[in-house]
Amino acid sequence: MSQAVLERRVHVPLGERAYDVVIGPGLLAQAGERILPLLKRPRVAVLSDETVAALHLDTLRAGLAAAGIEMEALALPPGEATKGWPQFTRAVEWLLETRVERNDVVIAFGGGVIGDLAGFAAAVLRRGVRFVQIPTSLLAQVDSSVGGKTGINAPQGKNLIGAFHQPSLVLADTEVLGTLTQRDFLAGYGEVAKYGLLGDAEFFSWLETHGPSLAGGDMAARVEAVTRSVQMKADIVARDETEQGDRALLNLGHTFCHALEAATGYSDRLLHGEGVAIGCALAFELSYRLGLVSQEEPSRVREHLAAMGMKKDLADIPGDLPDADALLDLMGQDKKVVDGQLRFILARCIGDAFVTADVPPEAVRDLLNEALSARNQNS
Repeated sequence: MSQAVLERRVHVPLGERAYDVVIGPGLLAQAGERILPLLKRPRVAVLSDETVAALHLDTLRAGLAAAGIEMEALALPPGEATKGWPQFTRAVEWLLETRVERNDVVIAFGGGVIGDLAGFAAAVLRRGVRFVQIPTSLLAQVDSSVGGKTGINAPQGKNLIGAFHQPSLVLADTEVLGTLTQRDFLAGYGEVAKYGLLGDAEFFSWLETHGPSLAGGDMAARVEAVTRSVQMKADIVARDETEQGDRALLNLGHTFCHALEAATGYSDRLLHGEGVAIGCALAFELSYRLGLVSQEEPSRVREHLAAMGMKKDLADIPGDLPDADALLDLMGQDKKVVDGQLRFILARCIGDAFVTADVPPEAVRDLLNEALSARNQNS
């Protein structure tokens, strides 16, 4: 199938700040012609990371040059630790030294860390410059590049410093996914599965059938999965851009995930998408314990994650974890806390999630204690 046939487009309808997400293989080579209409002058500043830059920066440079666009680039260290004040300060000061003007465009070229950091840098630079997301990981293509959430981490927790700043364009080149490690690809798949679990039972069933071929490199399946994920996110963002209601559904699994990421020091012991997958399994187990779903639902979630070779419970996280009370304390730092009350995204069934603050802390503590106990027995 040709690249043009595979290409898909999702519109994010936000009035004057509306933009398109273009999805398909070969988009890096076409980046110049896609971005040129946004530019007042033919130059861009690219923020990337060292891993992505080594693999793909020359392709992007050539794609931009084909449309007469000059590029300046800064490659930051890879990894979640980059998403903090030191590298953020470095990025903003570099953008100023590069003389990025108010009408210029910054390109975020990398995974979720770079997308979040570069988007936040664009949001605060000269009180806001436009930026384009070119996400290079599956996780970034289906989640963090769409919706305008930008930010960095604080010692107190993840994504606590940031701004809503929508991109002007998103180019999700699915060909780039072929250079991801299997672990990174499957971590991103945790976010893909989340979309089916929170709002589209038919999509989750499709994933149960097509997930293995998608992971194996089937380009048409990859384009379909990214498109359906992005469409669902775009629909939710259009209804609730700044997370006053429905948008919180996108955090299915994240309350557990963020606590586990903090507990593992935001290290490669647990990648974000792995935490999301474990968090989704825990959210469905909690929903079952609260009498909201049948026992088959959490079993089906875990079975699919297992079939994909993914992490699915606390026993799959290497190294030590704190006790249940400490994990609950870490959950208390979550952005979804309102008036001191923790909100969970639970489910009535696969494909029907909802937000609630009506969760007894002892039910969460019991669930975590049992998961930690099972983990210790397996170690």
